[in-house]
Amino acid sequence: MDAKKEVDWLVAGSGAAGMTGAVVAHELGGDVLVVEKEPMFGGTTCKSGGVAWIPGNHRQGEFGVADSAEEGYRYLKGLIGDSVSESRLRAYAERAAEMLQFMMQHSHVDFTPLPEYMDYYENVPGYKPGGRSMDPGVIHLRKLGAEGRSIRDDFTGPLPFSVTVPEGRCLGEMNFKSYLLGAWLLLRYLTDIPARLQGRQDQRLALGPALVSKLRLTLKERGVPLWLNSPVTELMVEQGRVVGANIQREGEQVAVRARRGVLLATGGFSRNAALRQQYQHPAVGGDWTASAPGATGDGIVLGQAVGAGLGFMGSSWWSPTVVLPNDEARLALIAGKAYPGSIMVNRAGKRFTNEAAPYEDVVKDQLASESRGEGAVPAYLLFDATFRSKYPAGNIHPGKLESDARLPKAFFETGLLTRADSIAELAEQTGIDGEQLQATLARFNENARRGEDPDFHRGATHHDRYYADPKVQPNPCLGPVETPPFYALRVEAGDLDTKGGLQADEHGRVLGEAGEPIPGLYAAGNTSAAVMGDTYPGAGATIGSAMTFAYLAAQHAFNNKAPQEKTDG
Repeated sequence: MDAKKEVDWLVAGSGAAGMTGAVVAHELGGDVLVVEKEPMFGGTTCKSGGVAWIPGNHRQGEFGVADSAEEGYRYLKGLIGDSVSESRLRAYAERAAEMLQFMMQHSHVDFTPLPEYMDYYENVPGYKPGGRSMDPGVIHLRKLGAEGRSIRDDFTGPLPFSVTVPEGRCLGEMNFKSYLLGAWLLLRYLTDIPARLQGRQDQRLALGPALVSKLRLTLKERGVPLWLNSPVTELMVEQGRVVGANIQREGEQVAVRARRGVLLATGGFSRNAALRQQYQHPAVGGDWTASAPGATGDGIVLGQAVGAGLGFMGSSWWSPTVVLPNDEARLALIAGKAYPGSIMVNRAGKRFTNEAAPYEDVVKDQLASESRGEGAVPAYLLFDATFRSKYPAGNIHPGKLESDARLPKAFFETGLLTRADSIAELAEQTGIDGEQLQATLARFNENARRGEDPDFHRGATHHDRYYADPKVQPNPCLGPVETPPFYALRVEAGDLDTKGGLQADEHGRVLGEAGEPIPGLYAAGNTSAAVMGDTYPGAGATIGSAMTFAYLAAQHAFNNKAPQEKTDG
């Protein structure tokens, strides 16, 4: 006989969306259960930067930032247009700050504004040059006790220790302050003797792992259970209302009734080859995504089975990615593409994008180049010895910290990184049109020496210059590629996860194909069709919206309707 359980609020997924929805429901008096199909918790949030984009947040004034919900709405509306409903856009702009205050009051979540981390599109009304993107801070993993061994620990980065967003930017500047900070972080990491002896990750967590740990610690302290290895196999529907779900747990089917509702927060479908082939550009696929392995669209499929409508299935949170040789780790290339002394080219030997542009735009340009038959998947980030010495690229440390001889041989053997003494030789080894590449570099170098990029306007915006080298003038993003040896880093058309999913309203309620709410069913995060549409307003738009609509879903479920009556059994 199948087991049975009854709760107020059932959450599927243990990333930022799922655990936020669980915290809120508990604080509103609910009996909550979180289920996760993977053996580890944290999902794609744990592989991310953990940044949340929150317009008009209550901490901006501490950092001299003036902002409002209305300005946030104007920026979103100007960027997204009519592709997302007015009510859903306004709900995010007007209530994201409310969510933040609630979570900072009722959980260990503690976000700090990044006053220099700008929105991505400064020509859109309502733009702010900083303060909406927020860093999640740090936490020591030992606070979780034994639970700390179940957090997703495959966050991929170029350093053995964790760094916050401000620390990462400081290290990237490669100046005296950077060296001092790096030395302190490394010393702290090495002197954590128990962790080093056990071969464990850095116990001081930052970025996405820190956010996930703070959320899980909050739930742990409140006695909210998290079932691992427990996928949802089917939603339970009675008289048109979702009343719970069947869970496969330890070889047993458990029927979990949920009086207030079910929140689907299982991530996107970036690892589902069939769905990607059905809905997305033919050149993309799950091999290059930086999402968690569990992002196979489970929640989307479950919602479809009960009549949910879909939206933005052709879209993703695009980012160029670097696939490391172990064929397991995919590293989003966000920072290294803006430093001077580099260009990105297709196999036709042509530039196709402003390399320093927002990562979403770079991949959209990459796919457009591929569609024109120019061979842009993969593309190559080309740089010279000057760049190699001074700047990181993907998982490759600057040459003055890690020489070519110290790099893993697999980097070169797999073609991830190619080195040659001449541009002609580099083109031959990578299959790039050598004659066209020579012409592309001649034009680029001539303009770069003047600090100009008439073709793609690299370095013209605040965003372009954020991850550049301020010591290089007149344009911190531009420098000629001219000093041998030359390098080519293979760059895939990757993503952080997909952004298409179940249509939802301003309360996070899942909508049927005709636009009507499906009673008892909610969705947040990448399981839902993104409130950001086919755009990426700023760093943290993914997590900010995931947490906000999980908050709104729980608020609606507990404050806007009476619970179902308890049943026997």
